[in-house]
Amino acid sequence: MVNAQAIESRRELIAIYEVSKTLATSLDIAKTFREALNYLLQAFDWRRAFVVLSEPEGRLNGLCAVGLTCEEQQRLQFQSGEGIVGRVFANGMQVVVPDVRSEPLFLNRTGGADQSPGVPVAMLVTPIRVDRKSIGVLAVDCLNPGEKRAFSNDLQLLKMVVTLMGQALLLHRSVSVAHDKLQDEARRMAKALKPSTQLPHVVGRSAPMQEVFDQVHKVAPTRTTVLLRGESGTGKEVVARALHKLSTRRDEVFVSVNCAALSESLLESELFGHEKGAFTGAQATRKGRFELSNGGTLFLDEIGEVSMAFQAKLLRVLQEREFERVGGSTSVKVDVRLILATNRNLERMVKAGEFRADLYYRINVVNIQLPPLRERREDIPAMAQHFLERFNRENQRSTEFSPAAMRVLTSCYWPGNVRELENCVERTATMAHSELISELAFPCRENRCLTQVLHQIERQDALTTVRLIDIPIVEVPLAPAPAAAVAESAAVPDPAPEQPTAETDGKPDGERERLIWAMDRCGWVQAKAARLLKISPRQMGYALQKNSIEVRKF
Repeated sequence: MVNAQAIESRRELIAIYEVSKTLATSLDIAKTFREALNYLLQAFDWRRAFVVLSEPEGRLNGLCAVGLTCEEQQRLQFQSGEGIVGRVFANGMQVVVPDVRSEPLFLNRTGGADQSPGVPVAMLVTPIRVDRKSIGVLAVDCLNPGEKRAFSNDLQLLKMVVTLMGQALLLHRSVSVAHDKLQDEARRMAKALKPSTQLPHVVGRSAPMQEVFDQVHKVAPTRTTVLLRGESGTGKEVVARALHKLSTRRDEVFVSVNCAALSESLLESELFGHEKGAFTGAQATRKGRFELSNGGTLFLDEIGEVSMAFQAKLLRVLQEREFERVGGSTSVKVDVRLILATNRNLERMVKAGEFRADLYYRINVVNIQLPPLRERREDIPAMAQHFLERFNRENQRSTEFSPAAMRVLTSCYWPGNVRELENCVERTATMAHSELISELAFPCRENRCLTQVLHQIERQDALTTVRLIDIPIVEVPLAPAPAAAVAESAAVPDPAPEQPTAETDGKPDGERERLIWAMDRCGWVQAKAARLLKISPRQMGYALQKNSIEVRKF
């Protein structure tokens, strides 16, 4: 008997040690709490567990859970005093329910009483208290055959666990408050030093977007041709419309054409128009987009996708502002402000002979580069709120983001940029189970993000066309490195040259490209990429920092 008690005490001591160690690993309390609960369930033969925390409005919302499905976690919402969980939160006292089926206060929102018919299910509920005030609740359930199990040791263990959780929550909130204050102060000082400029229907207060706005305000009043460049989904057409709205042609027409959506023959007819009888089906003379936009602005999107033959025809129009309709011989002269856009690398295309150099020099008058969303994360909360408010207006809803949900949006990599963010907000708001969107409502929390799947496919396809350059990384840390790290760096031998293979055919140029290739191949895990490059993880970290490479999170 004494030996059994000693074994049980030792097991509880180990559990407390493991929980405290887990809670100290990160400030991401949802992650650390989930890992701690997962360990406790395995160590003490418990079945399910969850933690709910109080919100400023007094409602209890689920933070994390183990043993529950995502749909069941969405139902972890209680009012103070509601059910067993709400009652424990309100009075601050531990509760043991030997059989939840016989307890009138048990709400069974997650279906825990229905999973083991014929076997009593016990529930242990403990308040999480800080400074004599309840801030949340930890609930655990387990099977209780015959209702003979004594839970005094379990309650004592849970009391120690929630004490550790309370301290972790207090630390997290203190850090969050300090971080928010620093951000508010930085924004206030930045706003005081430099007043922000805005564009019509464009959201952005970050430094990269303020630079774009300044360029747009300078070039908008002129007749200069503008080339908008940036990744797909960065909002090139929105900026083009803003350029038109700020120009002297704002009262004239704005015409947009996607050059990638039409074949060469259709694009020629679409832009220049055609005469009656010019081809089969041309039953009447039709004006093209150049004529329709006379006096206004013409926006040619995806200009890098047009064929070489059509580029020659387009060059004359850009130079002379005159053309002939398809099947016609009379020149038509127009007064059009041209704005063009592309997500292609035109310089490489010119070098490869895929884009005419004379056309490139003609359109590359004022070049405005739109930054990807991952380089202006401070704009994500305002943009997400803008898209959510528009969704609410269009669908007569009143949904809103929780702070944790906004943190999920801010930390995402967003390979599809603004367009992907807009779709994610609309999809999540449509499928949300309640008016408050929590972090669990996003598909990425269950590895169901379609963009992530697409990125994995593209990454696997890219592995067949690139290879590692056999040049050792020259380590130039941004901060003084410890003596041990310097010695380690000096002792790293040059990697032996590899034999060419089908997979490694076609080398990326430069140290930065090689680092990105290695990280991409290893799923953006630094330790794996370091092994692939035959260097230490510390060297890998220095190299990524030196080349300003942001580690992607999926």
